[in-house]
Amino acid sequence: MSPLLLLSFALQIACCVHVVRTGRPLYWVFILLVFSFIAVIVYFIAEILPDLRHSPSARRTVRNVRNRIDPERDRRDAARLLKAADTPENRRRLAEESLRSGDYTHAAELYEQALKGLYATDPDLMLGLAKAQFGMGDAQKARDTLDALITANPGFRSADGHLLYARAVEDTADAAAAIHEYEAVVQGYPGEEARARFGLLLKRHGEQARARAVFQEILDRSDAAPRYYRREQQDWIAVAKRELATLQD
Repeated sequence: MSPLLLLSFALQIACCVHVVRTGRPLYWVFILLVFSFIAVIVYFIAEILPDLRHSPSARRTVRNVRNRIDPERDRRDAARLLKAADTPENRRRLAEESLRSGDYTHAAELYEQALKGLYATDPDLMLGLAKAQFGMGDAQKARDTLDALITANPGFRSADGHLLYARAVEDTADAAAAIHEYEAVVQGYPGEEARARFGLLLKRHGEQARARAVFQEILDRSDAAPRYYRREQQDWIAVAKRELATLQD
């Protein structure tokens, strides 16, 4: 059998499986089996492509591919928008893109400029500024900004912000306070980064048994989690495996 026929057969079967699993009309199976490549193309355009446009994971994949090809595109677009209209929203967008691209100094400047008037205590802007300050290596400033954020917005909740605060406290050499913050943040953090960092902190400060328990929890959670979760958290799972191996030597 030629490679072209094998490819056609594989695509037809994949599309037929998709029809059944997603509850599409079963007449698609007949069309796919009879009309081969043409049917596969029509099915993709008519049934699969619309779903991809509304799928967060698909949009994220497309965005990641686009960013690899042209990593500065979104930042250029944001800069053009700000040049055309100097609004708080456009300034925030450029600050976020600068933060994402690793230009922490420029991001911090933009956030500081945006934190004025009605937006002087905006929690999202303050969190962005703290991220930029931490990225610049100034953990104390990031901690102070986050303290000010909570004072001004006591009801604000952010898992990423809480983790950032724990990291900032850790980097200001306040180990006891950092352990306390990590103990809180791991309870609701959506992923394994917080636990992995908590385990590393415990290990550095000689709490080997607790560190071992935290790393083992990461592995236990990942074993029980869906495949997509393990794929998304693979870097932190690898950290847990590596550190657990060293603690068991």
